[in-house]
Amino acid sequence: MAVGSMVMTSTSRYGGKITTYVVLSCITAGMGGVIFGYDTGVSGGVTSMDSFLNKFFPEVYRRMLEDKDTSNYCKFDSQLLTAFTSSLYIAGLISTIFSSRFTESFGRRRSMLFGGAAFVAGAALGGAAVNLFMVIFARVLLGVGLGFANQSVPLYLSEMAPAKYRGAFSNGFQFLVGIGVLIANFINYGAEKIRGGWGWRISIALAAVPASLLTLGALFLPETPNSLIQLGKDPQKVAALLAKIRGIENVDQELEDITKASDASKAVKHPFKKILQRRYRPQLVMALLIPFFTQVTGINVIALYNPILLRTIGMAESASLLSSVMTGVVSTVSTFISMILVDRFGRRVLFLAGGVQMFISQVVIGTIVATQLHDQGTVSKGYAYIMILFICIYVAGFGWSWGPLGWLVPSEIFPLEIRSAGQSINVAVNFLFTSVMAQAFVAMLCHMKSGLFFSYAGWLAVMTGFVYLFLPETKNVPIEKIDLVWKDHWFWKRFVDNETKG
Repeated sequence: MAVGSMVMTSTSRYGGKITTYVVLSCITAGMGGVIFGYDTGVSGGVTSMDSFLNKFFPEVYRRMLEDKDTSNYCKFDSQLLTAFTSSLYIAGLISTIFSSRFTESFGRRRSMLFGGAAFVAGAALGGAAVNLFMVIFARVLLGVGLGFANQSVPLYLSEMAPAKYRGAFSNGFQFLVGIGVLIANFINYGAEKIRGGWGWRISIALAAVPASLLTLGALFLPETPNSLIQLGKDPQKVAALLAKIRGIENVDQELEDITKASDASKAVKHPFKKILQRRYRPQLVMALLIPFFTQVTGINVIALYNPILLRTIGMAESASLLSSVMTGVVSTVSTFISMILVDRFGRRVLFLAGGVQMFISQVVIGTIVATQLHDQGTVSKGYAYIMILFICIYVAGFGWSWGPLGWLVPSEIFPLEIRSAGQSINVAVNFLFTSVMAQAFVAMLCHMKSGLFFSYAGWLAVMTGFVYLFLPETKNVPIEKIDLVWKDHWFWKRFVDNETKG
């Protein structure tokens, strides 16, 4: 039987609808996305504020305002400055190693609770920081929170959502990341105008608001049925919870599939060793390459350093922060569009369309930088506006493709027996290359100049080709039957066992 017909049968026999119970649970869990976005967005704005630079990075501040001999591309070249941003992701990478086992052993909900508590502590310490050590240690605490939240929240969303709406719900995570970035951009823009030079404290400390909502909400959220079965809870109670989540009485088929998948997973004693087996080669490759490609798109230039990039081309402090608000709005709207389209048109179409759009944008941005920005002076207003326009086009392409799908697809392709291990690898690779790109960007800009943007365009061409050739469509495929897509793929079927599990 073809995969398409098997998928249709599997999806329709589950039944279920979007219940208020599911919506409220997923919104609460999605606060992890808001925090992720807020901490990502706030760092770029704060590191471009004169008051913050003067207090913690006086050499960069002096070079930016007074040193006429330093190239425009090198004014922000400071490894300590980038350590403020990258420390978040380095800590996230390390904590991911522990969060996988924690999430599997204690459930998705408790992992979110622990992550939320770390977020609150990091936001409080950062807002009260009086020296560079406190600022960076606060970012480390936030990184620990990210490691746990990014391990558990995508899994929670994908397991709570009905199969036919899973794409929209899982993309909701990235939508809330975009909301967090947008809120951070608005707050940075307002905080910069506060007299006395302490506005940056407001920007950093307000991360505690969504962190508190996640922490408190996690105390009352239900655990996912998949996790409860995996933890050995009473099947009758799990069935009652699943019926409440789906809004229907008959959940026998879905519960049976979850139980079978759980039984298979319990037979796996070493999931990280298991995922290296030949039959899981497709999932392992996707867990490694999708987050890698997501980071080498150049999105970190926008998400982490957009204000610094705009100040590099000559924009004023306030104007650069206002432009970041614009890109934040575009990102949020485009991610919302992705939520509407992803379960209608599928993952591959959005990946491919977004990749082409981002490729064109990076080529145009690189051309403007190459022809208009020299070592001294600034870019004219006309070209600056064109550059901002194509930054927005680039952000829109990322917002409805690689941004949300970079989290959605890895969260839905793993069978239960390797799901925590696979998600851990996905998050770890994401954090690894985010930290590398965050730490290296200003140095790469200093040395590669406009060539940096053309290198991003090259990677975009490679990754778009990779999706076209090697990523199967997972739209409407129940997680418990996800192995079907690999058995029907022209390349991956040679790695997957012929016998269908469960």
